[in-house]
Amino acid sequence: MIFHSPSKGQMELNQVVNDILAYISEDIDRPYKLLVGSDSHPSQQGTCFVSAVIIHRLGKGARYYYNKVMEQKIKSLRQRIFYEASLSLTLADQLSHLLKQHGHEEMKVEIHLDIGTHGETRELIREVTGMIVNSGFDAKIKPNACAASKVADKYTK
Repeated sequence: MIFHSPSKGQMELNQVVNDILAYISEDIDRPYKLLVGSDSHPSQQGTCFVSAVIIHRLGKGARYYYNKVMEQKIKSLRQRIFYEASLSLTLADQLSHLLKQHGHEEMKVEIHLDIGTHGETRELIREVTGMIVNSGFDAKIKPNACAASKVADKYTK
């Protein structure tokens, strides 16, 4: 899986983790949040899915990385939302595993979902957040889901 960093270019997931750990080591006195979110956009050619990883140095900026893939066109909004959530869940699990290998099992991953209380996705909130929480991760929805609704969304078009 190849990620893109606006400042570092193309990176594999293990390089992303190393960059995250280097970023944290620059200012170890600050708190950090590790965020993962996915978004999608259907088009004539198929559905573009983008997954984003953000390391947020609270009160002092952030770095982000994103992966972009095209899949067959998915017509059902429900199917698209669940696929986005499963992409984020898989990525969060991989990040947690790699962080644990580097001795950072204390770093928790928060999953941001591109669903909210307004619009068509409101009916999916319980099911999708339940899937994430039951898998051991914290789930955030819009407007508190910047990894999905801001960063991933930026690269879907």
